[in-house]
Amino acid sequence: MLDHLNFELITPTAAVHRKLHGARAKCLQRLIRLGMPVPDTVALSAATVRAIAGGQQPDTKALLEHFGSWPVLSVRASPVMPDWGGPGTILNIGMNRTNEAFFASRLGSTAAAALHLKFIRSYAVDVARLDDEMFDIPNLTVENALSAYEDETDEAFPQDVEVQLFNVLKSMARAWEGTSARLLRMSKGAPEDAGLGLVVQRMAFGMGKGESGSGVIQFINSDSGDAQEVGRYKPQSQGRDALSGGENDTMFLTQDKRGPSLQESKPDVFNELCRLGEVSRTGLREEMQIEFTLEGGKLFILDAVNAPRSARAEVAVVTSLANDEIISREDAVLRIEPRALSELLHQQVSPKAKRDVFARGIAASPGAATGKLVFDSFAAQTAAAQGEACILVRRETSPEDVRGMHAARGILTERGGANGHAAVIARGLGLPCVAGATDIDINTKARTMRGADGRVFSEGDVITLDGTKGQVLVGAMPMVEAGIGGAFRELLTWADEMRDIGVRANADTPEDAEVASLFNAEGIGLCRTEHMFFGEDRLTVLREAIFAEDAEDRAAALSRLLPMQRADFRDMFRIMAPRPVCLRLFDPPLHEFLPSTRAGIVELADALDMSAREVQARVDDLSEVNPMLGMRGVRLGITVPEIYDMQARAIFEAAIEASSEGAVVVPEVMIPLVSAKREVEIVKSRIDAVAADVMSETGKTLEYRLGVMVETPRAALRAGDIATHASFLSFGTNDMTQMTYGLSRDDAGRFMSTYVNQGVFPEDPFLALDQDGVGELLALASERGRHVRAKLTLSVCGEHGGDPDSIEFCRSLGMDYVSCSPYRVPIARLAAAQLAIRKPLEEDDVYEFPEDDGFVPL
Repeated sequence: MLDHLNFELITPTAAVHRKLHGARAKCLQRLIRLGMPVPDTVALSAATVRAIAGGQQPDTKALLEHFGSWPVLSVRASPVMPDWGGPGTILNIGMNRTNEAFFASRLGSTAAAALHLKFIRSYAVDVARLDDEMFDIPNLTVENALSAYEDETDEAFPQDVEVQLFNVLKSMARAWEGTSARLLRMSKGAPEDAGLGLVVQRMAFGMGKGESGSGVIQFINSDSGDAQEVGRYKPQSQGRDALSGGENDTMFLTQDKRGPSLQESKPDVFNELCRLGEVSRTGLREEMQIEFTLEGGKLFILDAVNAPRSARAEVAVVTSLANDEIISREDAVLRIEPRALSELLHQQVSPKAKRDVFARGIAASPGAATGKLVFDSFAAQTAAAQGEACILVRRETSPEDVRGMHAARGILTERGGANGHAAVIARGLGLPCVAGATDIDINTKARTMRGADGRVFSEGDVITLDGTKGQVLVGAMPMVEAGIGGAFRELLTWADEMRDIGVRANADTPEDAEVASLFNAEGIGLCRTEHMFFGEDRLTVLREAIFAEDAEDRAAALSRLLPMQRADFRDMFRIMAPRPVCLRLFDPPLHEFLPSTRAGIVELADALDMSAREVQARVDDLSEVNPMLGMRGVRLGITVPEIYDMQARAIFEAAIEASSEGAVVVPEVMIPLVSAKREVEIVKSRIDAVAADVMSETGKTLEYRLGVMVETPRAALRAGDIATHASFLSFGTNDMTQMTYGLSRDDAGRFMSTYVNQGVFPEDPFLALDQDGVGELLALASERGRHVRAKLTLSVCGEHGGDPDSIEFCRSLGMDYVSCSPYRVPIARLAAAQLAIRKPLEEDDVYEFPEDDGFVPL
């Protein structure tokens, strides 16, 4: 028999600990300390519960002595973390024929019988594991229920209170140890060996004479976080019955024209509940949902849990608590999960909506949108021009689809991964995206899509895309709008005061820069300048340059793009001033800007006054076997230097124009896909020459910074060489991960979940930075670059810049900033602040290199 000292009567000074007895037990002790009327409660430690699950008999007699004569009890689960779940509460333990007769004189025979019957049913279903339907009999009596139990189990229903209590404790302990329960709580972050505490509490009867009933109350609106009394009260009930009752058998808490309220019928009780709510808010430093019972008009507080709330409400609550000086601003910042901010930044499917899911994929970009299906960019642009919302569906997207992606409300692809083309562009645009939905079958000719369950959808059919959960839903769904309000901005202002690493945005157009500025990015860390070419007027001119026969014709065509790029850069400088703007020179292979369909070939031939055969031949000539490892980035800049010359001139002329208007502009020019020092020397010499020409022509002095995007493993290893000609190194971790792993980010989604599930990779390396492999390259490059140039600016501008764990690693390397999609900037700002609060950086906190890494200073 277990020693009775394993039971702890909860008093203000009792040795109750969350790690031993669970969160519920500790919360009840705090409620008692705050003077709340909590019924007598005993806490059982996780060790005791584990022993009971193993078959050991607890000293139930000693336990029952805590409750005096005629004990009738409840048992509730008390895990360390409330969201780990646990077996359901069992009420009225101790009810038997003798106790029913005793309580009939106190509560009335009807109430006593109802309490007894409720326990029989609960015990039969939850302890004896009988079918609940056997008790679904009209006018069921206690005697009928006892007979049904005996008929089903071939034994009498236990009348001994000690036997009842032990069997309940054993049943709940073993339910916690079950395989399915273990897997469920592990999915919520619980360790495999997590224990369960239990609390045994004297029943406060919500049934009987006088005003009796039960209810729950909270003091915030769960959606907005605004102050509001919310809840239900149900006369003649127990536990959380009020939440499952309808309007006909429950009462509102506050005065309501729809029906009676507790505030009207028992104003003294309502006012006391409001007082206790404020006591719990101040004392527990949290907004709580309180479970209460009235027994003959006397109020009892049975339990309290954090009031359920949306991310929007959570932000409102913590800022309110901080402003009322109940918690510190640091505590407020720490209480918000950074990734939860996505719920505020984007429209979401209502959590109350009924979902008809016909396909699933990778949750590549958060948010939700409803629209008509379209299967190409032209159809998306046509729909947008007609004011119709559309969802663009493609097998996979390419730069040719960018205009259609801009026109669509959401993007769905059959192929691609979390950091593929569709995902990256969608995040930059703030559009929901579901990528790698391999269970859909797209027929571009018929313009149809077959779902996983065989249903077929045609162009024009309405669907809803949930990029937060990676689901494709049938029809239009009710939405919850984005919630970027005052509390959101206030919280992030506090975060900015605390963080010690910069946060910039990846923004490719002036429109993107506006969003980045809205979210208080500290500058633009990556502008993919080629994305500015996808306007109809610009794309045709660029194609003329690509088709030019010689450098002179190419320069002439590019000169027509010069004023367009200059205007874009000038607008970005104006928007961001005095914050820095880092402009990456043209990166993709040229074939990405050429049509891939017969219709596109014919259209281009007509625009260039060429035959379709000539255009097709040129397209074929530019195609590459592996274009992402071919003539792109700096390789293109060296072999076709006129493009970089034009872009450099546009940048410098725009900087001078913006500066003359009062803006402080020091443009940062970034060379992509570098692998060798000599590449930088060649491009730098041309850019410096362009800068000199612009200054000579305008008579203005120009200051600028030149840097390199480190994307190849060789560039990382030779960072010391490269840093001699670069004032900054920005790590493009998307491509670096591809090249280090030998993985295509667009194709890895097909097998990545299998790899992660089988432990090959701990996480998708395109979502969370691989700190062991790719991370070591970053560490070596940082060390070697700063060995040569002590004040070298270091940053990450891949999508990992918005991942909290990746930010932590970048911070440990001493990087100056991270850069991510505009809609991930708030997440990065909050995550960086939390890191600074939890782990203040000291000089010896930076990344430690292996003792013998073979590094010889260059």
